[in-house]
Amino acid sequence: MSSDRYRLEFTRQAAKDLKPLRSWEQRVRQELLALEADPQKGHTLKGSLAGARSLAFSLPSGEHRAAYFVMTEDRVCLIFAIGHHENFYAEAERRCEALRKSGRV
Repeated sequence: MSSDRYRLEFTRQAAKDLKPLRSWEQRVRQELLALEADPQKGHTLKGSLAGARSLAFSLPSGEHRAAYFVMTEDRVCLIFAIGHHENFYAEAERRCEALRKSGRV
């Protein structure tokens, strides 16, 4: 693995988010693995999600998002939420707040 690549890390909740997407596992994996080479691929978020990024991708069931933090010093993309676009950001805000309270980000 090249030293300029990032490692993907999933919170426990984000790993659980992947279970309902199993039928599209290869497509989801391809979308997320793109972050290893280009962690800035997603767009920056604002407000209570400032500092995080969101990667948009399409599946047969509709538009989906993955919310993550780019941890430059550790060369890690910490993915903390994955889900259908509808109501995604409300859940991402709750998880983001919990990560900040825990000191993880």
